[in-house]
Amino acid sequence: MASGHIMLLQNGKTGKDETADDTRPLSGEVFGALINLSGRRRFTSQRLVLYAVLASQRHEGAVKIAREALGLFRGAHAGLVKGSDILPGIFCEELREAYFGKLDGDAQIVYFIDLAERTLNAIEDGLRDAPALLEELVRITTPLLGILNQITTVYEEQSKRHAVLMKKQLRGIMTDIETIAKQAKMVSFNARIVAARAGQAGKEFSVVAGVLSNITTEIDDLVRVALSGATA
Repeated sequence: MASGHIMLLQNGKTGKDETADDTRPLSGEVFGALINLSGRRRFTSQRLVLYAVLASQRHEGAVKIAREALGLFRGAHAGLVKGSDILPGIFCEELREAYFGKLDGDAQIVYFIDLAERTLNAIEDGLRDAPALLEELVRITTPLLGILNQITTVYEEQSKRHAVLMKKQLRGIMTDIETIAKQAKMVSFNARIVAARAGQAGKEFSVVAGVLSNITTEIDDLVRVALSGATA
């Protein structure tokens, strides 16, 4: 890993059997977007089913709202699994396992999307199999929500790991800067002594040493502030 970021395991396009060739770092902003999208799937899945039920009862505008929810759900899932210019797709083994391993999250979610599409089409067209499709959609919603909750937890845990990693890196960098500042301060102190011994000829050198001393003092202050933020 470089730059204190969690790195992608592969290019995030399918989440399956692809070569690990993408090393883009993940930022805190990206983790925020991932958690937000994962949460959106939970919300829109419930909204979708609610309005599918209302649509079956001929509530005006219910089909349109259900389709909008389905579109948001489908788009969020595609972004999380396949990735984009901003999103990484499947970036760690925990997510790969959640989507394509024992949990079989991707297949379950894709099935829900397909079933929702067929259900809304049947309701809109007044087909005889609409009630059966709706019943199945309602039935799988609760177990699907459990899967979505587990996947969201993975994103949240990865985000926490990223935050801890960033704090550790920041503390390491600040410690290095503090060491350099101490060395610069010692050089400044020695330079003042040499300038004093040089008499009149060392006046300009003494000024430079004084400026260096002020700079190292400012660095010390910045290090203290940064370290205090890193340990918060």
